[in-house]
Amino acid sequence: MTTRTDMQLAVVPTGNLDAYIQATRSIPMLSAEEETALAVRLRDKGDLEAAQKLVISHLRFVVHIASSYSGYGLSQADLIQEGNIGLMKAIKRFDPSYGVRLVSFAVYWIRAEMHEFILRNWRMVKVATTKAQRKLFFNLRSSKKRLGWFNQDEVENVAADLGVTAKDVREMESRMSGRDIGFDEPGDDNERSNSVSPVSFLQDVSNEPARVVEEADWQAHNETRLLDAMQTLDERSRDIIQQRWLTDKKSTLHELADKYSVSAERIRQLESNAFKKMQQAMAA
Repeated sequence: MTTRTDMQLAVVPTGNLDAYIQATRSIPMLSAEEETALAVRLRDKGDLEAAQKLVISHLRFVVHIASSYSGYGLSQADLIQEGNIGLMKAIKRFDPSYGVRLVSFAVYWIRAEMHEFILRNWRMVKVATTKAQRKLFFNLRSSKKRLGWFNQDEVENVAADLGVTAKDVREMESRMSGRDIGFDEPGDDNERSNSVSPVSFLQDVSNEPARVVEEADWQAHNETRLLDAMQTLDERSRDIIQQRWLTDKKSTLHELADKYSVSAERIRQLESNAFKKMQQAMAA
């Protein structure tokens, strides 16, 4: 019978992580016969209790895999949670007729979920987007024998072992060694003098004399075209456009309807027709 404590373990490691890890180690492992019987019940009958027992009995394995990714600066509890998701996916797809133990089948799914989590959260900007880059990313860390950058011999050896070019190794090492920098300057004024954020290297061209004159000319040109287009309207239509859009206190459709003794819908139609006529005049 699956206990409430066991069920809590199967969801998310909360509270004291050490206590969670100790609890997973206290759960007895299944024999090959027990595992097969549970997998058959799940496959043939959709038995959720059998699925729960399979998940719970393999939680210690997820913890073991998560510990191998401790060098990425991410929460081990989060890694375990992602690994548990991978374990559940594996159990859903597991068929006892494969002739292998569940642990051998599940390792791929567990690592896949952890890899996705690491790539999403290790850096703000993704360091690996293709399949080859992801393989290089996860193998490069384990290939380092010392701190610091690879020398040329180490680069060539890693490239040969992983089946990539030396350029790929250098590029990925550079990505992994870099740090994320916010685009904006720091909020603290005392830090602005030493800011290396990208925004500090951008040139402000908004107040250049040539740009200011160009924008002023363009604005004057557009205003002239607008005034010319309004002269093509009849007096009532021109007043409607002015009262609806070109004054600080804009009139409503109902206010203009009372002024001209027509319906609000008629004012809307006149406004729409005036816009179309102005657009045609400005396009000419």
